[in-house]
Amino acid sequence: MLRIGVLVSGGGTNLQAIIDAINSGEITNAEIEVVISNNKNAYALQRAENAGIKGVLVSPKDFEVREDYNKALIEELDKYNLDLVVLAGCMVVLPKELIEKYENKIINIHPALIPSFCGKGFYGLHVHEKVLERGVKITGATVHFVDAGCDTGPIITQKAVEVLEGDTPEVLQRRVMEEAEWKIMPWAINMIANGKITVENGKVKTLNTDN
Repeated sequence: MLRIGVLVSGGGTNLQAIIDAINSGEITNAEIEVVISNNKNAYALQRAENAGIKGVLVSPKDFEVREDYNKALIEELDKYNLDLVVLAGCMVVLPKELIEKYENKIINIHPALIPSFCGKGFYGLHVHEKVLERGVKITGATVHFVDAGCDTGPIITQKAVEVLEGDTPEVLQRRVMEEAEWKIMPWAINMIANGKITVENGKVKTLNTDN
Protein backbone atom coordinates (compact mmCIF):
# COMPACT_ATOMS: atom_id res chain seq x y z
CA MET A 1 0.00 0.00 0.00
CA LEU A 2 1.46 3.34 -1.09
CA ARG A 3 1.50 5.75 1.84
CA ILE A 4 0.89 9.31 0.61
CA GLY A 5 1.42 12.70 2.23
CA VAL A 6 -0.15 15.70 0.50
CA LEU A 7 1.19 19.24 0.83
CA VAL A 8 -1.33 22.02 0.22
CA SER A 9 -1.72 25.78 0.51
CA GLY A 10 -5.21 26.68 -0.66
CA GLY A 11 -8.55 25.31 -1.73
CA GLY A 12 -7.43 21.74 -2.27
CA THR A 13 -9.23 20.92 -5.50
CA ASN A 14 -6.44 18.58 -6.58
CA LEU A 15 -6.49 17.00 -3.13
CA GLN A 16 -10.23 16.40 -3.58
CA ALA A 17 -9.60 14.83 -6.99
CA ILE A 18 -7.13 12.42 -5.37
CA ILE A 19 -9.50 11.59 -2.51
CA ASP A 20 -12.35 10.96 -4.96
CA ALA A 21 -10.14 8.79 -7.17
CA ILE A 22 -9.11 6.64 -4.21
CA ASN A 23 -12.72 6.28 -3.09
CA SER A 24 -13.91 5.35 -6.57
CA GLY A 25 -11.14 2.81 -7.16
CA GLU A 26 -9.50 4.85 -9.91
CA ILE A 27 -6.44 4.89 -7.66
CA THR A 28 -5.68 1.49 -6.14
CA ASN A 29 -3.10 0.30 -3.63
CA ALA A 30 -2.74 3.78 -2.09
CA GLU A 31 -3.97 5.78 0.88
CA ILE A 32 -3.44 9.33 2.11
CA GLU A 33 -1.83 9.31 5.55
CA VAL A 34 -1.67 13.06 6.16
CA VAL A 35 -2.42 16.44 4.60
CA ILE A 36 -0.01 19.21 5.60
CA SER A 37 -0.73 22.88 4.97
CA ASN A 38 1.44 25.96 5.38
CA ASN A 39 -1.73 28.06 5.55
CA LYS A 40 -4.10 27.77 8.52
CA ASN A 41 -6.98 29.08 6.39
CA ALA A 42 -6.53 26.57 3.58
CA TYR A 43 -9.85 24.92 2.75
CA ALA A 44 -7.83 21.84 1.87
CA LEU A 45 -7.58 21.14 5.60
CA GLN A 46 -11.38 21.05 5.76
CA ARG A 47 -11.45 18.67 2.81
CA ALA A 48 -9.05 16.39 4.68
CA GLU A 49 -11.22 16.49 7.80
CA ASN A 50 -14.33 15.75 5.75
CA ALA A 51 -12.60 12.68 4.35
CA GLY A 52 -11.38 11.48 7.75
CA ILE A 53 -7.75 12.23 6.91
CA LYS A 54 -5.38 13.79 9.42
CA GLY A 55 -4.69 17.45 8.66
CA VAL A 56 -1.66 19.26 10.07
CA LEU A 57 -0.61 22.92 9.98
CA VAL A 58 3.12 23.60 9.62
CA SER A 59 3.47 27.28 8.79
CA PRO A 60 6.66 29.30 8.21
CA LYS A 61 4.95 32.11 10.13
CA ASP A 62 5.24 30.08 13.32
CA PHE A 63 9.04 29.95 13.17
CA GLU A 64 11.59 32.72 13.63
CA VAL A 65 13.93 31.41 10.94
CA ARG A 66 13.26 29.42 7.79
CA GLU A 67 15.65 26.66 8.82
CA ASP A 68 13.45 25.83 11.81
CA TYR A 69 10.38 25.60 9.57
CA ASN A 70 12.24 23.36 7.14
CA LYS A 71 13.27 21.05 9.97
CA ALA A 72 9.73 20.93 11.37
CA LEU A 73 8.25 20.11 7.95
CA ILE A 74 10.70 17.26 7.38
CA GLU A 75 10.11 15.91 10.87
CA GLU A 76 6.36 15.98 10.35
CA LEU A 77 6.58 14.13 7.05
CA ASP A 78 8.95 11.56 8.53
CA LYS A 79 6.35 10.58 11.14
CA TYR A 80 4.22 8.79 8.57
CA ASN A 81 6.74 6.54 6.80
CA LEU A 82 5.62 7.95 3.46
CA ASP A 83 6.27 6.41 0.06
CA LEU A 84 5.14 9.47 -1.90
CA VAL A 85 4.77 13.19 -1.21
CA VAL A 86 2.27 14.97 -3.45
CA LEU A 87 2.34 18.72 -3.97
CA ALA A 88 -1.27 19.66 -4.66
CA GLY A 89 -1.29 23.43 -4.90
CA CYS A 90 1.57 23.80 -2.46
CA MET A 91 2.97 27.34 -2.67
CA VAL A 92 6.00 26.81 -0.43
CA VAL A 93 9.50 26.27 -1.82
CA LEU A 94 10.64 22.92 -0.47
CA PRO A 95 13.94 22.77 1.39
CA LYS A 96 16.83 21.11 -0.39
CA GLU A 97 17.18 18.63 2.47
CA LEU A 98 13.61 17.43 1.94
CA ILE A 99 14.04 17.00 -1.81
CA GLU A 100 17.24 15.01 -1.29
CA LYS A 101 15.72 12.83 1.41
CA TYR A 102 12.67 12.02 -0.70
CA GLU A 103 14.43 11.74 -4.07
CA ASN A 104 12.01 10.56 -6.77
CA LYS A 105 9.29 10.37 -4.11
CA ILE A 106 7.86 13.88 -4.53
CA ILE A 107 5.52 14.78 -7.39
CA ASN A 108 3.95 18.09 -8.37
CA ILE A 109 1.08 19.19 -10.59
CA HIS A 110 2.00 22.22 -12.71
CA PRO A 111 -0.86 24.10 -14.42
CA ALA A 112 0.84 24.38 -17.82
CA LEU A 113 2.92 22.42 -20.28
CA ILE A 114 6.54 22.19 -19.15
CA PRO A 115 8.98 23.47 -20.36
CA SER A 116 7.06 26.20 -22.20
CA PHE A 117 5.45 27.88 -19.20
CA CYS A 118 7.36 27.10 -16.04
CA GLY A 119 10.04 28.28 -13.67
CA LYS A 120 10.20 31.29 -11.40
CA GLY A 121 6.99 33.33 -11.46
CA PHE A 122 4.94 30.67 -13.24
CA TYR A 123 2.50 29.56 -10.57
CA GLY A 124 -1.21 29.71 -9.85
CA LEU A 125 -3.23 32.20 -11.86
CA HIS A 126 -0.04 33.87 -13.12
CA VAL A 127 0.61 30.90 -15.42
CA HIS A 128 -2.70 31.37 -17.20
CA GLU A 129 -2.16 35.11 -17.48
CA LYS A 130 1.17 34.43 -19.22
CA VAL A 131 -0.44 31.88 -21.54
CA LEU A 132 -3.08 34.39 -22.65
CA GLU A 133 -0.53 37.19 -23.00
CA ARG A 134 1.52 35.11 -25.43
CA GLY A 135 -1.50 34.12 -27.48
CA VAL A 136 -0.81 30.40 -27.59
CA LYS A 137 -3.62 28.09 -28.66
CA ILE A 138 -2.78 25.05 -26.53
CA THR A 139 -1.95 24.91 -22.83
CA GLY A 140 -2.43 22.09 -20.34
CA ALA A 141 -0.96 20.57 -17.20
CA THR A 142 2.08 18.53 -16.23
CA VAL A 143 2.80 16.05 -13.47
CA HIS A 144 6.49 15.75 -12.70
CA PHE A 145 8.89 14.56 -10.07
CA VAL A 146 10.40 17.34 -7.99
CA ASP A 147 14.13 17.98 -8.03
CA ALA A 148 16.29 20.84 -6.79
CA GLY A 149 15.36 23.05 -9.76
CA CYS A 150 12.16 24.98 -10.41
CA ASP A 151 9.82 22.78 -12.48
CA THR A 152 12.81 20.89 -13.86
CA GLY A 153 12.22 17.36 -12.53
CA PRO A 154 11.45 14.34 -14.74
CA ILE A 155 8.06 14.63 -16.45
CA ILE A 156 5.61 11.83 -15.67
CA THR A 157 2.69 12.85 -17.89
CA GLN A 158 1.06 15.85 -19.57
CA LYS A 159 -2.35 16.67 -20.98
CA ALA A 160 -3.16 19.40 -23.46
CA VAL A 161 -6.08 21.82 -23.11
CA GLU A 162 -7.36 24.16 -25.79
CA VAL A 163 -7.23 27.91 -25.22
CA LEU A 164 -10.50 29.42 -26.41
CA GLU A 165 -11.35 32.85 -27.77
CA GLY A 166 -12.49 35.13 -24.98
CA ASP A 167 -10.84 33.14 -22.18
CA THR A 168 -9.95 34.99 -19.01
CA PRO A 169 -7.20 33.67 -16.72
CA GLU A 170 -9.87 32.46 -14.30
CA VAL A 171 -11.89 30.65 -16.97
CA LEU A 172 -8.77 29.06 -18.41
CA GLN A 173 -7.56 28.03 -14.98
CA ARG A 174 -10.83 26.22 -14.33
CA ARG A 175 -10.74 24.42 -17.69
CA VAL A 176 -7.17 23.27 -17.14
CA MET A 177 -8.11 21.90 -13.73
CA GLU A 178 -11.21 20.11 -14.99
CA GLU A 179 -9.79 18.75 -18.24
CA ALA A 180 -6.20 18.06 -17.20
CA GLU A 181 -5.09 18.44 -13.57
CA TRP A 182 -7.87 16.42 -11.95
CA LYS A 183 -7.29 13.62 -14.46
CA ILE A 184 -3.53 13.26 -14.76
CA MET A 185 -2.60 13.60 -11.09
CA PRO A 186 -4.77 10.61 -10.03
CA TRP A 187 -3.48 8.68 -13.05
CA ALA A 188 0.13 9.35 -12.07
CA ILE A 189 -0.45 8.36 -8.45
CA ASN A 190 -2.14 5.13 -9.50
CA MET A 191 0.74 4.28 -11.83
CA ILE A 192 3.27 4.90 -9.06
CA ALA A 193 1.21 2.96 -6.52
CA ASN A 194 1.15 -0.05 -8.81
CA GLY A 195 4.83 -0.01 -9.70
CA LYS A 196 4.44 1.17 -13.28
CA ILE A 197 6.60 4.30 -13.09
CA THR A 198 10.38 4.30 -12.79
CA VAL A 199 13.04 6.97 -13.23
CA GLU A 200 16.07 6.04 -15.27
CA ASN A 201 18.85 8.47 -16.18
CA GLY A 202 16.70 11.44 -15.23
CA LYS A 203 13.74 10.40 -17.37
CA VAL A 204 10.48 8.66 -16.50
CA LYS A 205 9.86 5.23 -17.90
CA THR A 206 6.27 3.99 -18.00
CA LEU A 207 5.83 0.24 -17.76
CA ASN A 208 3.00 -1.85 -19.18
CA THR A 209 -0.29 0.04 -18.78
CA ASP A 210 -2.64 -2.62 -20.10
CA ASN A 211 -3.79 -3.59 -16.62
